[in-house]
Amino acid sequence: MSVAPKASTPSWPTPPEGGWTADDLDRLPNLPPHTELIDGSLVFVSPRTLFHSRAVSFFEWQLQSLAPAEFEVIREFTIDLDRQNRPEPDVVVVREEVVEDPGQTRFPADAVVLAIEVVSEDSVSRDRETKPLKYARAGIPHYWRVEGEQGRAAVHVFELEPTTGAYTSTGIFRERLKVDVPFPADLDLTRIKVRRDKVQ
Repeated sequence: MSVAPKASTPSWPTPPEGGWTADDLDRLPNLPPHTELIDGSLVFVSPRTLFHSRAVSFFEWQLQSLAPAEFEVIREFTIDLDRQNRPEPDVVVVREEVVEDPGQTRFPADAVVLAIEVVSEDSVSRDRETKPLKYARAGIPHYWRVEGEQGRAAVHVFELEPTTGAYTSTGIFRERLKVDVPFPADLDLTRIKVRRDKVQ
């Protein structure tokens, strides 16, 4: 007499009816680092490439050195867009007053002045289509998308158009990024290199 095989229990969280909520990200146990919530679904990220890591570090440190005192620059931190969307931009610039305590896990979208996404192979459609649409709807005034082009950075800069509520492109920058908003910045993009011995 054969024994019927036991149904295996999935090792990943099973979503409730209607999907996960922004609050669930703080309650679910054993989630992988950098888990995001997009449209009520959990999104797990692939391992970071060296280009991705270097680009995130570059923008974090460069913008920290340039941001006025009323802003904070934070890497890889989630933001509340709505009940079913809590993405984690690679770098955010937020108003200083929302940085409350060491146990904080997210920022409200209305405190974010700039969201930066460094595109990975598995995030192309999210970073080019899904996230900018959601960031614009949440009223985030500035969005930068960083693409790797043969190991070099190309930064696509967008600004929220108040009358349409959508982003409009204000330029694509490859060697030098010079902007006046959300605060003046003049960045040498050639410093984002994969080989450490070429970083100046």
